[in-house]
Amino acid sequence: MLKKKAPRLHTALTERIWTALGEQTVVVAGSSAVESILPKQAQALAGLLDQRVQIAAEVEKVLDDHPLAQVLTSMPGVGVRTAARILVEIGDASSFPSAGHLAAYAGLAPVTRRSGSSIKGEHPARGGNKRLKNALFLSAFAALHDPESRAYYNRKRSQGKKHNAALICLARRRTDVIYAMLRDGTCYQPKTPPADQLLGHPPELRAFGVLHPDAQHTLGALQIDPDHDVVGPVADLVVSLTFTTIASR
Repeated sequence: MLKKKAPRLHTALTERIWTALGEQTVVVAGSSAVESILPKQAQALAGLLDQRVQIAAEVEKVLDDHPLAQVLTSMPGVGVRTAARILVEIGDASSFPSAGHLAAYAGLAPVTRRSGSSIKGEHPARGGNKRLKNALFLSAFAALHDPESRAYYNRKRSQGKKHNAALICLARRRTDVIYAMLRDGTCYQPKTPPADQLLGHPPELRAFGVLHPDAQHTLGALQIDPDHDVVGPVADLVVSLTFTTIASR
């Protein structure tokens, strides 16, 4: 801290502080009690950390034995803890008629506020299962390294949504995928076209990092700039159609 605030004087200041502390003769009341209590508290905290590591290992072992563990962890952004939380909260999701019901239970579905005969628009839900919502929100944040998730997040940001609101939208969309995965017992299958259909381009194509010349031409005709994150449904449709055309050649 001192080195950051005073890069030239931090060494001299540190020595002066230690010297002043060594010359201090005032005895603070209760200091002897603190000296005996702190080691015991530190030992107790160390024991709790050891228990936490042991419990985490046990949870991971139990999760490995669950038939849906590999299904959930196959999705980008879903690790051992998130998968365990999802299974604890909703199981195989068979108690939910649809993905929309699951999203509402998690507090990710927007709520329409009404006052009499007037509708005041949609607003973020305040209720729902807080533990499940937190797990899905954090998993959406962890999935931003995935090209498809990043592209969807960028699209929401370009629509004017702030960071947390865009993550909520991404978590809501991923809830549909998680519901289908649990319902069918199938692992995550990315929508990114296979590498042999991208003509050597990286998977960031869906995030409009590099586009095939055909897509560049089409987007240019529509006056859409692919060098920015301002992408919408029309641009997504153009690129999807371009990929389909390339794959059929």
